[in-house]
Amino acid sequence: MTTWTIVPGALDERLGITVTEQSAERVAASLPVRGNTQSLGRLHGGATAALAEAVGSWAAMIHASAFDKVCVGVDLNITHHRGAREGHIHAVATPAHRGRRMATYDVRVTDDDGRLVATARITNLLVDPE
Repeated sequence: MTTWTIVPGALDERLGITVTEQSAERVAASLPVRGNTQSLGRLHGGATAALAEAVGSWAAMIHASAFDKVCVGVDLNITHHRGAREGHIHAVATPAHRGRRMATYDVRVTDDDGRLVATARITNLLVDPE
């Protein structure tokens, strides 16, 4: 069994996501607000959701690798609590449930001042690699 290491995908790179910590117990990453805004100049909720999905899925993938499995997302929900216009947002995924068939992670997204921007929950199904 080889522990999987995070490899950002094309969307992650396009959004400017930077991984700062990685393990099955905790994945952390940040994303710049600049370049990820909607037409009114605020952080785009889709960019926040993409960051939350990335950290949760990466954590689930690290967990899945312990069973020689990969993971696929089956559910993502996110609540946006406040907007951001500058700086970075920071997401941390921690496990709510890590089983042999499913993994669910809670994600907290904060701004540079530590204020809560969003909360999310992502569930991944662990499957055999193709």
